[in-house]
Amino acid sequence: MSSETLTLADAFRQAEYTVGGNGPRKIKVLQEAILHLDGEMDSDHYGRGETIEQFQRQMAEVLGKEAAVFFPSGTMAQQIALRIWCDRKGVKRVAYHPLSHLEIHEEDGLKELHQIETVLLADKDRLIRLEDVTGMNEEISCLLLELPQREIGGQLPPFEELEAISAYCRERGIKLHLDGARLFEITPYYQKTPAEICSLFDTVYVSFYKGIGGIAGAILAGEADVMQESKVWKRRHGGDLIGLYPYILSSQYYYNKRIGKMGLYYEQAKELAALLNECHGIRTLPEVPVSNMFHVHFAYPPAEVEPVLAEMYQRFGIGMTPYLNRTDSGCVFECSIGDQYETVPQDTLRAALKWLDAELELKHTI
Repeated sequence: MSSETLTLADAFRQAEYTVGGNGPRKIKVLQEAILHLDGEMDSDHYGRGETIEQFQRQMAEVLGKEAAVFFPSGTMAQQIALRIWCDRKGVKRVAYHPLSHLEIHEEDGLKELHQIETVLLADKDRLIRLEDVTGMNEEISCLLLELPQREIGGQLPPFEELEAISAYCRERGIKLHLDGARLFEITPYYQKTPAEICSLFDTVYVSFYKGIGGIAGAILAGEADVMQESKVWKRRHGGDLIGLYPYILSSQYYYNKRIGKMGLYYEQAKELAALLNECHGIRTLPEVPVSNMFHVHFAYPPAEVEPVLAEMYQRFGIGMTPYLNRTDSGCVFECSIGDQYETVPQDTLRAALKWLDAELELKHTI
């Protein structure tokens, strides 16, 4: 099939190598995770049992919290954390970024299910800063910070500013919750352990299917009494399945397998971003990544970029993305570095990007 008729998604699927992620989400992800296990071991049962409790203890220690609870989704975990803080203070109002997952991807679950009002801090194209927090006029129960801020390229504030925000919130009785879906991926940039970062927050959520690469699942961590209350809300939300073990076992397996590679992913992300920024009409956000994830912006609309990328995939056997999202100035995709990057032949990757640069330069001069 020629590049003129092959869609970007089809060309991506046919590429021998892909630069991002930990590989396709296939059944073998679970098979690999349970291959070494005794098939006669007991599963968890409605939130109880050694399978779930041992992993919860492990994550509580990693995150430096008294207790942790495994949830089937971060959406459920975070809504519950915010509900608990609102109930305890008696103020059903929280604050977060305008592009928070809760605001743009959850069909207003926090508002519809829990009747919690939201205060949107900062402009959508920048991070929440200390002055945004100190300048709030509304009383809130909890402030949610997302680290990194995914929708604006995975940007991060200076750690000193996080410390200042944390201190301000504690002085004024505002609980601080961390949307740490990609918490492990930011530890190389901050040069802090997960526990050191989490010490600034009252509750913390982390994901196990992003950089870790498990099937699904999340951990919510905090003080023991708060976590005990979260278990009640988990049951109310229908999150206590009779068995969550496929998610738990894959989360634990891939955490143990990949947690020591976050520094490598970070360095590789910086390497790839530097190569992309040398191409005409391409810029990354951030210019120098602060985690394994960044956004790649093209100065041309999708209709112009897609056929060029599709041809590059076919010529060099390297796929970068199966999609492009339109922006006001062109188009963009998100890149997250994982195990796949080190399988890509670096000389071929550089040749592909050199070709892409020439094609985009030609487009710019026409």
